Amino acid sequence: MTEGPEDQSPASQNTAGQSTGQQHARRHNSAASLGAAVRAARTRLGLSVQALAQRAGVSLGLVSQVERGMGNPSLQSIQRLAQALGVSASRLLEPPAEELTVVAADERHSLSDEDITNTEQPLRELLSPPGDTRIQLIRTVLPGGFSNEHQPFRHIGTESITVLSGALLLAHGERREELGPGDSATYGCSTPHWWANRTAVETVVLGAFTPVER
Repeated sequence: MTEGPEDQSPASQNTAGQSTGQQHARRHNSAASLGAAVRAARTRLGLSVQALAQRAGVSLGLVSQVERGMGNPSLQSIQRLAQALGVSASRLLEPPAEELTVVAADERHSLSDEDITNTEQPLRELLSPPGDTRIQLIRTVLPGGFSNEHQPFRHIGTESITVLSGALLLAHGERREELGPGDSATYGCSTPHWWANRTAVETVVLGAFTPVER
């Protein structure tokens, strides 16, 4: 005979309560993580909540609720937000990084430069945990002759880079700096900036990015 709810022991009731509580906690953590990822990506692009809503074709209220870790957005809404932010839906849904996370050399995430139309694309690898939006560590290999001068970057945040090998032309607004191995530079990303490798050999750059403006 199957026991009804009134026949459950206090221990089983307590276990069920803990299970329900854990499920609520997991849902809350997932919603908070999604909200933080959306907010960080939106900030990096310099978009307002309203601008993101218009770009994604969703309501202003939905974006506001998502960023506050509230509501239960559909997968379609998450995909629309991801597309508007230029990232994958899985990227937004990844859990936040743990206090200590190791990214093995063969587990690095490749970052594509879809906005750059050069035939020779730079190789960009994310060395920090994908779920950590507070800071990103990126290794970039620029092929000889590469330049994105005609499509400069501009977004909210601060970037600090160092040249590991080769030579890099860094353009920041009207300023131009030639960097060699061991040289470093830090700059605000809200000013249009671009990179160029004017040599015939590869240039390797290690950069750290945070969504906080200087």
